[in-house]
Amino acid sequence: MQVAVLASGSKGNATFIELDGKKLLIDAGISARRIRQELEGIGQRVEELDGVFITHEHGDHISGLVTLTKKYGVQVYSRPETFRAMSCYRELPIECINPIIDRVRLDRVTVRAFDIPHDAANPVGYVVQGSSRCVVATDMGFVDSSLQEMLEGARVMVLETNHDVEMLKNGSYPYSLKKRILGARGHLSNRDAALAVAGLRQRPRKLLLAHLSESNNRPELARETVQAVFSQQGINDVELYLTDQNQCTCVQL
Repeated sequence: MQVAVLASGSKGNATFIELDGKKLLIDAGISARRIRQELEGIGQRVEELDGVFITHEHGDHISGLVTLTKKYGVQVYSRPETFRAMSCYRELPIECINPIIDRVRLDRVTVRAFDIPHDAANPVGYVVQGSSRCVVATDMGFVDSSLQEMLEGARVMVLETNHDVEMLKNGSYPYSLKKRILGARGHLSNRDAALAVAGLRQRPRKLLLAHLSESNNRPELARETVQAVFSQQGINDVELYLTDQNQCTCVQL
């Protein structure tokens, strides 16, 4: 399995997963040109994508979608409500649109959508399951027991560590935006993400910290916070990786 976070943050998100011969993209929130360039940098080709799975309709998750479908004919999968809420929905070729509710099977790989709490039409995370298991879960306000169950057993996990609570509270954002981010349909903090992983029965071998805020977080702070929680819990078997808005982070199993 190869997992490459091509970009992650408020300006654009895209994650590539290769598993059992299938090549998938979770979100397409950067330009199709950059997606192609980042894929070529890890020895992959955009023409070989078996599908793009969209988590929700916000611009930082769909901005490259129209070009991907029109130029390369890439198949797109998402919840029906998400498709209808996309600003670019009418520009997508109808033959590339694949509404899903729960899961889709691509040969030996199953991609399952699961509900996440976020301020979008019908947002989801994804479990990619074959001979191994990868979970991508970002843009969520909290982790409840049902969401915790979806995180179980991932060998590689891409998980949101959006903000440090104190940096956000003391930062320059207006109160309404702080309230949104801290709310039940907002974004996950460094500490809450760490606690979610610490509470798993089967923790990932590799954990990629994703969707870091440029204003309310720092990469070293995200890593230190997660490591501190793990240390308190006696956890020393999870490898941490920081993702970035401007460069690819790639891991393999």
